[in-house]
Amino acid sequence: MSEQKDPKDINKENVSESVEDTSENKTAETSKDEHSSSKAESEEKKKQEKVSKPAEDTPETTSAETPEDKEASSESVEKSEEKDNEEDQKSEDQNVDEANAEDSEDQDVGRRHEIEMKDYHAMSLDELVLELESLVKKEKVQSIKDHVNNIKTEFDKKFNDVIEEKKEEFIAEGGNIIDFHYSSPVKKNFNTIYFDYREKRDQHYTQLKKNLNTNLKTRLGIIEELKNMIGSGESMNTSFKQFKELQERWKNAGSVPKSDYNTVWNNYHHHVERFYDFLHLDREFRDMDFKYNLDQKLKIINRAEELAQQEDVNRAFRELQLLHKMWKEELGPVAREFRDEIWEKFSEATKLIHDRRQAYFEELDKKREEHLKVKLDIIEQIEKLTNTKITQHKDAQERIKNVNKLRDLFFRAGSVPRQKQDQTWDAFRKATREFNRNKNDFYKELKAEQYANLEKKKELIKIAEEHKDSDDFKTTTPLMKKIQNDWKKIGHVPRKDSDKIWKQFKAACNHYFDRFHSSKNEESNEEMKAFNLKRELIQKFKDETIVDDKESTIKLVKSYISKWNDIGMVPANKRYVENKFNRALDQIFKQIDISKTDAELLKYQNRLQNLEESDDTQRIYKEQTFLRKKIDDTKAEIQQLENNLQFFSDANRDNPLVKDVYNTIDKLKEDLEMWKTKLKKIKEL
Repeated sequence: MSEQKDPKDINKENVSESVEDTSENKTAETSKDEHSSSKAESEEKKKQEKVSKPAEDTPETTSAETPEDKEASSESVEKSEEKDNEEDQKSEDQNVDEANAEDSEDQDVGRRHEIEMKDYHAMSLDELVLELESLVKKEKVQSIKDHVNNIKTEFDKKFNDVIEEKKEEFIAEGGNIIDFHYSSPVKKNFNTIYFDYREKRDQHYTQLKKNLNTNLKTRLGIIEELKNMIGSGESMNTSFKQFKELQERWKNAGSVPKSDYNTVWNNYHHHVERFYDFLHLDREFRDMDFKYNLDQKLKIINRAEELAQQEDVNRAFRELQLLHKMWKEELGPVAREFRDEIWEKFSEATKLIHDRRQAYFEELDKKREEHLKVKLDIIEQIEKLTNTKITQHKDAQERIKNVNKLRDLFFRAGSVPRQKQDQTWDAFRKATREFNRNKNDFYKELKAEQYANLEKKKELIKIAEEHKDSDDFKTTTPLMKKIQNDWKKIGHVPRKDSDKIWKQFKAACNHYFDRFHSSKNEESNEEMKAFNLKRELIQKFKDETIVDDKESTIKLVKSYISKWNDIGMVPANKRYVENKFNRALDQIFKQIDISKTDAELLKYQNRLQNLEESDDTQRIYKEQTFLRKKIDDTKAEIQQLENNLQFFSDANRDNPLVKDVYNTIDKLKEDLEMWKTKLKKIKEL
């Protein structure tokens, strides 16, 4: 009799094949289908979600059933029918059987349980590419199918979102949707790695299919040999030895197609049962094997009970799969009086593990509900940022920054309940796309405004270039200064044109003002010469001998004023020389009999000449303002004095007090005429 492995060490085995236990003539209990989980959940949860009919231990080849088998099966069915919720339940051991059946097709596929299923939803496009590349390089293709599918699903979602965003931006900029095309290095890189994965996967499964069919033929051949052993006439020792050799060959025969898995294993175990029935002719061999199988199955039950207390429920479930595999694939039947009892114990331990695993996923779903609340709050915040109109570029950039932060938080918030995944994702996409539309509409309007500003600035460039070589500095300088101020008042232009037009405008302005300043330097030299000549003229005027003849003196004064004006402008910081000349005139006027008004008007001719030569509209305007104020103040003062006279009972001019008031009024009226005359003359400029 071959040596059997201790089930306590079964978690260390690399087992990939399983079979339903047809050695036990009992229909397993059913339980409710475990709750749904997200696609990114581990493979174990996906297996638990499958709905299947209760496992039947009765062999498919029913013609070979014993009466005892039929009776036991009938009793089991009757018990099952007594349950009201039979259609809503499934057996715990059936879940394990299906998990083993799925793994059995490829011995290496069980490795997928050990590869971490990361939170791909929280990864960026670049991170997803790196994760895919790492899996394809380090792991076998048959072990990463679910990982790759989850990565591709998340990548496609996120990349499609990027495409929609780029498309809306393209249309917002005036593009035609027919002309839209978007390519990305990250997409090309992903496609390259994914294509490499598919090639490796296809090659693997092509070869696997050949191997599975070969193994199927081998196992069917073993079944035929087993069938032919019964009643062959060989001795019990020879038959039992041959039977053990067939068992060993069966264990090493390799995987078969999943579609044939149950049929092959049921037929095999049916004929194993027949062989054991045949062994009843030699109870020594049969009882010895029954006892060994019972001892090993009790050990498996003990290990299953230990697993029911293990904290890592997923690990416990995976090891439970191996225990079921050993129970059904490596061990034969036990004495009929123990079959129901040990199967009940094993099923109870299996149910405990399933219940704890279901509780684990229920707790996981509570966390996912919390994640859902976080994500819904993030969506609401994005909607708030969308609801108010964007009015400024700074505001738009701040909102874009906030939305990007919220997007990162959304992806890193964790998984949500599976039934809410699509709904949550659609709400998130709707909120972000609506924000992007508003942002694009704002920038579309802003761009239109910028192009309008560009045309305005081009007009200013045209004016600057047309006048940059002008020699009419008096006319052109104010114009050039004005277009410079206008340039500052015009808003932004498209960035791609900004530097170009600024350099063009600046070059034209610099060209003009370089010429202007060069001319001013020449004028400055001339003005210094004029300053020196005026100083000499003042000194010469002071040295003049004044005769008693009034007309001759006035004629002399006018000649000096004429000479003064002919000399021309002096530097702005030397204009104090004007006051010196006026004081020299005042000294002459004191020596001759000339009215103050006439004297002021004579001197004012000199000021008018200076204002005219300066061609400074601002100075002329200030002078006009000054004269108007003097006129208004003088009128007000005259009006006040005339009002005061009404308070005198005796308004005769002989009254000394009244006389002084009249004299003041007369003087003010004389000044008023002088201010009016000056204003009239300056208006003529």
